[in-house]
Amino acid sequence: MMRFPVRYPRLAAGLAILAAVMLVAMVAPFVFPFSPWDMRGAPFIPPGSVEFPLGTDALGRDIAAAIAHGAVVSLLIGAVSTVVALGIGIGFGGTAGYVGGHVDDAVMRFTEFFQTIPTFLFAILLVAIFSPSIISIIVAIALVSWPPIARVVRAEFMTLRQREFVQAADVLGVSHLRIMFQTLLPNALPPVIVLASLMVANAILAESALSFLGLGDANWMSWGFMVGAGRSVIRIGWWISVLPGLAIFITVLALNLIGEGLQVVLNPRLAGSDRP
Repeated sequence: MMRFPVRYPRLAAGLAILAAVMLVAMVAPFVFPFSPWDMRGAPFIPPGSVEFPLGTDALGRDIAAAIAHGAVVSLLIGAVSTVVALGIGIGFGGTAGYVGGHVDDAVMRFTEFFQTIPTFLFAILLVAIFSPSIISIIVAIALVSWPPIARVVRAEFMTLRQREFVQAADVLGVSHLRIMFQTLLPNALPPVIVLASLMVANAILAESALSFLGLGDANWMSWGFMVGAGRSVIRIGWWISVLPGLAIFITVLALNLIGEGLQVVLNPRLAGSDRP
């Protein structure tokens, strides 16, 4: 266990940063037991004061409280939308890879239809149609994120379907659902896990972009909204946009490091590429 950070420094660094972000999100309601929308002081207080260590925005709202509460929204949307996308992608990809034939062709054509639409524009359209809310944002991000998962799972299932242990289970009369989810899926998970960590990062970026454009949930403070709200006063209050932007950068960096680290851990042939 002590050799883990030495052998996989990217994964260790990513996990440490992500743990810090999650800790901020968990303690936010206790450290800042008030609404991040409340006006707590004078406008444009620069970072460094005792009462407002990260300053205030144009309306006197506490930037530190907003960033802490925004971490909850970013992590929640990133995690839940990825789980939903995984469910859709594994369902479609697993069915296509296991059944094959006309079912495979139909599922792949359906998947390609989603991939021909610009993902972010499609997400904007979905959120605008269903009105901005946490649920609509999660659904929109999930619906534009599942095709890569489906393709990876399909490829893994098609490869594993020819293995002896799968054919043996089929001969023994094991049901197709059990073969798919108890035999094939566990063996197909390594690349899916790596892709899922990157999808969380993309989901956080997508949510931030939607909030920046004014399509976020008005009842929840988010990092993207903060960046958008501060862009018009960037010359006199740079910290209003820069600090939440830095939070987005750090979180996405952590998730990308985790993805790269997991790729090395789950593929021993790449172990040398993660050495310091």
